[in-house]
Amino acid sequence: MSTLTTAKLTPTAAAAHRRRVLLASLVGSALEWYDFYLYGTAAALVFNKIIFPSSDPTASLLASFGTLAIGYFVRPLGGLLFGRLGDLIGRKRVLIITLLVMGASTVGMALVPTYEQVGVLAPVLLVVLRAVQGLGAGAEYGGAAILAAEFSQPRRRGLFGAAPSVGVYLGILLASGAFALVTRLPEDQFLAWGWRIPFAASVLVIAVALVIRLRLTESPAFEAAQERSRAAEVSPVRQVVRTEWRAGLVVFGLQTAQNVVAYLNLTFLAAYLTDTLELSSSTGPVAVTVGTAVTAVALPVFAHLTDRVGRKPVALAGILFSAAFVFPYFWVIDHAHTSLTVTLAVVVSMGIGVGCMFAPQAAYFSELFTARSRFTGLALYREVAGAVTGGLTPLIAVALVAATGGRSWGVALFVIASCVVGGLAVGLGPETRGRDLAATTVDALRASTGTYR
Repeated sequence: MSTLTTAKLTPTAAAAHRRRVLLASLVGSALEWYDFYLYGTAAALVFNKIIFPSSDPTASLLASFGTLAIGYFVRPLGGLLFGRLGDLIGRKRVLIITLLVMGASTVGMALVPTYEQVGVLAPVLLVVLRAVQGLGAGAEYGGAAILAAEFSQPRRRGLFGAAPSVGVYLGILLASGAFALVTRLPEDQFLAWGWRIPFAASVLVIAVALVIRLRLTESPAFEAAQERSRAAEVSPVRQVVRTEWRAGLVVFGLQTAQNVVAYLNLTFLAAYLTDTLELSSSTGPVAVTVGTAVTAVALPVFAHLTDRVGRKPVALAGILFSAAFVFPYFWVIDHAHTSLTVTLAVVVSMGIGVGCMFAPQAAYFSELFTARSRFTGLALYREVAGAVTGGLTPLIAVALVAATGGRSWGVALFVIASCVVGGLAVGLGPETRGRDLAATTVDALRASTGTYR
């Protein structure tokens, strides 16, 4: 199967293969964010206690979140490296490599010793594994999104492209559910060995994703672009920097807004609930488990809407909602007396705000770039935004809470500022629905907007 091209498949076989692509995109993204969310939750609840112990809890938490940021700082390098390879040798091969790199590092984290056992070697090992994890993850979502978009029928590209986005939240759901279970252990058992179980269990997802991806063919848009551009070899990196940087700004802006709102819920909230509001350590994981489940259901709905009304209106709706809701969000959480009210706030923030911003991205970001530089451009600009906002959001939020005496208004203003950046980028950017993904020049790509082939 791996040696066939999609042109050689019968209509029935092509439809079956598209379903396999959906599954491959979903499972791969699920693994990526299962791994990354495990780390984010462990950084908030575990690593600050056993890898970075200190008499100052805030210092320990900042050090722990610092290693979380390292993974995001490395991701642009992974996006550049593997994105360039994806534009030169194909999407499928690169996605197999990133899967193995990312998965192996996560399993390794289950074996990291504590500071009490080996001293400074413990944080060193954790940082190395985190960097390797970030390197592989830097091209995983971008590659999965491109694969889903390039195999899709143009009129259903938004809906089809929702597969990797749903995978992201299924991965987070699995990870948050796993942590919600192990945090119910007695604290000494949880810190000694319970937290390691979800990391080790990722080997099962790796095996499933690898089997599926090995059976895929190469993307038809990539094959067509290869044929069109054989006579004019252009570096994908040079092209996205010189001629497609405007598309990169749209990716950066929308990703900035989505990252800040998402990581407010996914990573910072667990620490804020336990350390500032002194709620149970299980409150955050439980709220995120419910919130991610609702978001996973909402994503295909919003993605399908982008096929009807366009990518920009849905993304802008999510940005505007997130900016308007952030102060009510914190008011509810700061006055919460039960985990139910916290969960409701998370569900609304993630299900509507993040859902609207994230749902268009696979189709929208793929349609912004030409075929011969798509992987490089999407992965590079998306992961640069991740390094700036995804990696730093927990650190910034913790510092803002400390600077405001344990209050949340500073974090709320930070969220609004990120939404302003995202709103300007998307508002000034183009509508892309219906573009020809096999187009190899910027002019041809723009001219194909609104057409269905």
